[in-house]
Amino acid sequence: MKTTSKLMSALALGVLVAGGAAVSTGVQAQEKKQEQKVSRALAKPLKAAADAMNAGKYQEALTKLKEVEGKSEKSPYDEFMINQMYGFVYVRTKQYPEAAKALEASLNSGFLPADEVPGRVKALAQVNYQIKNYDKAIEFGNRAIKGGDTDEDLYTIVSQSYYIKGDFKSTQKFVDDYVTGQIKAGKSPKEQPLQLLMSACVKLNDNDCTTKSLERLVAYHPKPEYWQNLVYSLFQLEGQTDRSLLHVYRLANEVDVLKRPDDYTEFAQLAIEAGSPGEAQAILEKGLQKNVFTDARSLDKNKRLLESAKKQAATDRATLDQVASDAAAAKTGDKDVSVGLAYLGYKQYDKAVEAFQRGLAKGGVPNEAEARLLLGIAELQAGNKEEAQKAFKSVKGDPKLERLANLWSLHARQA
Repeated sequence: MKTTSKLMSALALGVLVAGGAAVSTGVQAQEKKQEQKVSRALAKPLKAAADAMNAGKYQEALTKLKEVEGKSEKSPYDEFMINQMYGFVYVRTKQYPEAAKALEASLNSGFLPADEVPGRVKALAQVNYQIKNYDKAIEFGNRAIKGGDTDEDLYTIVSQSYYIKGDFKSTQKFVDDYVTGQIKAGKSPKEQPLQLLMSACVKLNDNDCTTKSLERLVAYHPKPEYWQNLVYSLFQLEGQTDRSLLHVYRLANEVDVLKRPDDYTEFAQLAIEAGSPGEAQAILEKGLQKNVFTDARSLDKNKRLLESAKKQAATDRATLDQVASDAAAAKTGDKDVSVGLAYLGYKQYDKAVEAFQRGLAKGGVPNEAEARLLLGIAELQAGNKEEAQKAFKSVKGDPKLERLANLWSLHARQA
């Protein structure tokens, strides 16, 4: 932030010479009707300070103000005027700690006109942030926001002040409230506050908070690194099972953020165990094509795993159409869903969609939420985005699968 220009704009101090007898801002105190004036004894020295200040002779103005300050008989209004002028000169000369002290004193005096108070409060938030007085920056920043000021700089000042202080809980709450408010108002939150929110969640070791903040970054700023961080945060969630991890791997593969050799290996092994050797074959071939297995031992292991997946896939495909026919004749839909998963692994998406739909229509599916998620994936891969969104939206009953369905839906909108 350009502190000096912002402060001068917020202060808008107009120190004028009034008839040579008094120095006045030309405004009235809120509690009194009559025009406020400086004491007669201080009129001349304050006029000299004001003349120097208005002429841009700030060091001379400071000298004269210090002389006035040293006088014993000063009224509360005299003190107000002195602090007003001090604040102006100190800002001009970039002596921000002194400016903050003087500006706060004049704000608290009771003489500052009501219409100037919001600008003064904002200026104090800015100047205190500039001098790293973060408690005061937070105090005045929050006061300005509660007063109705919507300047994004104020939200930046408060959130960063909390963060720099190490108060990550307050950072998280403040930024989350701000971002949530923007979303509810139909606005897209900017990247910087979302990054700060994620960082605060990481500092708090709050995995759920981290994941949710990454979801927002992906939603509004879908960069590859955010997708990667989000997917890997899902791996860290408590209570993951082999089946739920397999779904995370599917999403990671779809958004192309699989990087580690072990991820390709585990993905393939989980797919084989789930009855999807075609999916295992495809992911291992992708890993080999991308040269992710750089270690000789890892390369040999995954080549052997690929050969095993190929053999299982060949056996599976030879009987798949007959198995599909038998499944279609069954009274419950569990076998149809298994067939749909197989077709999905072989990238026969239209047949996969048909099998999933048939199974769900029959009922008797052990995990309906999973079947609907797989249906959405098949619809998306088949190019049916609208139907895919409907399927993702219908995933209910399992929080992990619901979250994955939301992410697949988000990806589908961005694709």
